[in-house]
Amino acid sequence: MNTSSAFLTELIGRGYMHQATNLNGLDELLSQQPISAYIGFDCTADSLHVGSLIQIMMLRLLQKHGHKPIVLMGGGTTKVGDPSGKDEARPLLSDQDIEINKEGIRKIFEKYLTFGDGPSDAVMVDNADWLDGLAYIKFLRDFGSHFSINRMMGMESVKIRLEREQNLSFIEFNYAILQAYDFCELRRRYGCALQMGGSDQWGNIITGIDLTRRVDGQEVFGLTSPLITTASGAKMGKSAAGAVWLNEDKLSTFDFWQFWRNSEDADVGRFLRLFTELPETDIQQLEALEGADINTAKITLANAITTLCHGKGAAVSAAQTARQSFSEGGIADGLPTLTIAASELEQLSLIDAFIQIGLASSKGEVRRLIRGGGARLNNNPAKEEDYMFQTTDFDKDGKAQIAAGKKRRAVIQLSS
Repeated sequence: MNTSSAFLTELIGRGYMHQATNLNGLDELLSQQPISAYIGFDCTADSLHVGSLIQIMMLRLLQKHGHKPIVLMGGGTTKVGDPSGKDEARPLLSDQDIEINKEGIRKIFEKYLTFGDGPSDAVMVDNADWLDGLAYIKFLRDFGSHFSINRMMGMESVKIRLEREQNLSFIEFNYAILQAYDFCELRRRYGCALQMGGSDQWGNIITGIDLTRRVDGQEVFGLTSPLITTASGAKMGKSAAGAVWLNEDKLSTFDFWQFWRNSEDADVGRFLRLFTELPETDIQQLEALEGADINTAKITLANAITTLCHGKGAAVSAAQTARQSFSEGGIADGLPTLTIAASELEQLSLIDAFIQIGLASSKGEVRRLIRGGGARLNNNPAKEEDYMFQTTDFDKDGKAQIAAGKKRRAVIQLSS
């Protein structure tokens, strides 16, 4: 459809939208006045990973067009656990763990959004502020009659568990109710008119819209983004070495940069639209590149995303490290590094080094790499599965390089 609001026009044009409620009504509202919109993030880890990056970029785009982003931290709902997309209940976290995780997530948003007291400045709130103090009987009496068990049983997150005969606890079943109440509460406190989220949140969002209409007689809106997978069908957020975290203390900026540099050819244009702010004309030129020239587009992609997440200096450093390591064949300073005392060198096996530095997750994985010729030591194929490091493996600076395949490298550094 043709949209008149600048936010929706760019949102749809760049591929952020999957579903929306009353899109015409939302477009009209966005064209008339600035609105507040929110996305919720539960505090299950002390960082988000790239699977959440599309939602972060949606909030950034919202602010770019003069609207007010609300970042909702799930300090309350994390204590319950969202069953969406999960085969089993999340482990319950302590209040202290939730606070630590919340602080780690906060650092990410400070890079992408401008916070403050202005009309379009972002705010960060915690649903524990209203959920922790709920009186159970009063809440049931005031809101319980507005939720249909029949409808809730039909929600995707519930249906999947039941169809697979996997346990769904009563506490998880309540998650949709609490998220619906969040939307109602945010409308009352901040005039929030729109909830956005991933496509797996559609049922929860609809429940919140329905509750707000029933309780307050107000129309609010919902909008979801598509599930992002790579061209080969892999889910975003994971790499061969594990989760691609957004905080530097969870994943080095080089590994973050390299993740995007290694994007599949068919993904480059889509990822440039979703995860960078490059204009459409530039993106079209980059995605039209073919053969070896597509690497130019991948480097541009990695530089742009890393600049947003970690700063321009980090992006420049990561690109330089990659150039020195891959194009020039040297041992660059910016590679992931495992430092070991010279006195302990005889106890370090090649397999342990791969695991400790994050190039593999298990001994079996390293053994398969070695057998397949994918494990390298100082640019030479590693042939012995039980190889122990020797002093002759290290250069005059006390460095040795190991690699898993052609694109993932790391350094072992000797210390005195």
